[in-house]
Amino acid sequence: MKANSPGTRVALLGMLTSLALIFSSVEVLIPFNIGIPGIKLGIANLVVLVALYLWSERSALLVNLARILLAGLLFGTGMTLAYSLCGGMLSLAAMAAAKRWGGLGLVGVSVLGGVFHNVGQLAVAVLLLGNLRISYYLPVLLVAGMITGVVIGLVSQRILALLERIGPLSGRK
Repeated sequence: MKANSPGTRVALLGMLTSLALIFSSVEVLIPFNIGIPGIKLGIANLVVLVALYLWSERSALLVNLARILLAGLLFGTGMTLAYSLCGGMLSLAAMAAAKRWGGLGLVGVSVLGGVFHNVGQLAVAVLLLGNLRISYYLPVLLVAGMITGVVIGLVSQRILALLERIGPLSGRK
């Protein structure tokens, strides 16, 4: 089977979605308590970023949406699904636009994704809770998004370099 055939692409997207779902569930188990509620590493976003750079915006959208919906149904609540969906989609839109623009490298795109993910989740919190004071939390979330974005971007860069070296997964779009 060719690396860029439709069947291979569907299988690889399914594996990426499964990996992102596993990362989402494992992240809950990682003791990442820095005293600030709601801040996570976002390791599932590694997979979305890799899909965005390895294939296309559409592939990244499919992986991200499937992961968010499945994680929400399996591990979450309506509230967590709303937060994840808004944060994840806004993040992906920002990353896709930045990648298309070309002014940022992969790490910069990842930082933008981390920031917009937190902005999206904060917007949902303000809307659902009806309290604008929550927005005072924005500076903390922006810094957290930048830091986690750098980490996720650097790891994604390494993953993409390794995938390029092994060859069969480098069949783009």
